[in-house]
Amino acid sequence: MLGEKKQSALRRELYADPAFPASDASIFFDAGTPLAQFRGEISWLRPQVFPPGQPSWTDELYQGRFTCHVWQFGHWVEVTIDDRLPCLGGKLCFSQCQTEDLFWLPLLEKAYAKVHGSYEQLWAGQVADALVDLTGGIAERWALKESARNTEKEKSAMVLKKEVFRRLMILKEQCVISCSILNSRQGASELGEFHAFIVTDILNLSEVSGKEIILLRIRNPWGRRCWRGPWCEGGEGWSQLDPVVASELLSQIQEGEFWVDEEEFFREFDEITVGFPVNEEGQLQSLYTEKVLYHSRNLFGSWVRGQSAGGCRNNSSFPTNPKFWLRVCEKSEVCIALLQKHSKYSADWAGRIKNLTRLVEENLSVAEDIQGKKYQAVGLHVWK
Repeated sequence: MLGEKKQSALRRELYADPAFPASDASIFFDAGTPLAQFRGEISWLRPQVFPPGQPSWTDELYQGRFTCHVWQFGHWVEVTIDDRLPCLGGKLCFSQCQTEDLFWLPLLEKAYAKVHGSYEQLWAGQVADALVDLTGGIAERWALKESARNTEKEKSAMVLKKEVFRRLMILKEQCVISCSILNSRQGASELGEFHAFIVTDILNLSEVSGKEIILLRIRNPWGRRCWRGPWCEGGEGWSQLDPVVASELLSQIQEGEFWVDEEEFFREFDEITVGFPVNEEGQLQSLYTEKVLYHSRNLFGSWVRGQSAGGCRNNSSFPTNPKFWLRVCEKSEVCIALLQKHSKYSADWAGRIKNLTRLVEENLSVAEDIQGKKYQAVGLHVWK
């Protein structure tokens, strides 16, 4: 009987996604990019192959498919994928969990790559866009530095920094906080520009140190701990703390993590992106007042030549642009977020992949033909 069960499991065919095949078409979109050098060398393996002996993948009911929900312009979209993951030399090519026998991250990444047409489309982008797509909420990004030189602007920039930091302290357990570097400096010289990090913890150590010390624990998603600030391992910053406290904090960091203090954070990092907290009922919580935003509406508009494409305010046709009315009956908070579909956006993954497959097989660049994202200039005006 056990032998029959084993043979039955071996005969069972696992799901293979025809709309996002295990081929180069699902990975590449431009033959001229650095990633293209690996064309033909990537194999697709199911999680049961690496590492071996995982009982969850041998269940008789397991079909080799997963369904995720991704937020796309006001709607949750169901995305079904198979469990074949791109590998190079028997190891995952892209995202992977810190624990080797967990695969939720590369599977979620595959679903997100399917939405965008290929893995290579995830090569770079805005953290805010990903936070919106994966949470169904909204995200906000702030600069951590004021470029203006005059005194008044510098003063207002300092106030803004402290205000942003207080929000971080309050909301650190409820939302995703990302920070990025636009220009490499001493601390981040090995990390490259335009690299995003995750803030995993914020601690106020005033009580245990007797002075105002606020530390942020930062994670490098690339898994490398190459940071040379005063709070790196063996750095001079730890001499300000009790050795027991310092040892405890250093023991908390995992691979790819490091500590920075508030001053170093604002000096070395340029931007911060925060996703609005979302409660179990799917309602957003304000980053400014911490209040739940109970009422939300998705409003859709478009520019149609001769009807609603009114142009800028210099044109007499400006009033014909899409407009929406909001009546506020009592003093409250209103949050407005604007999203724009790029000109070649399409939810028809099967059709998109079919075209991709043809162009990749012909070794043509598909960056413009299929994947190019072009946006129109947008002006948002709010009148009271």
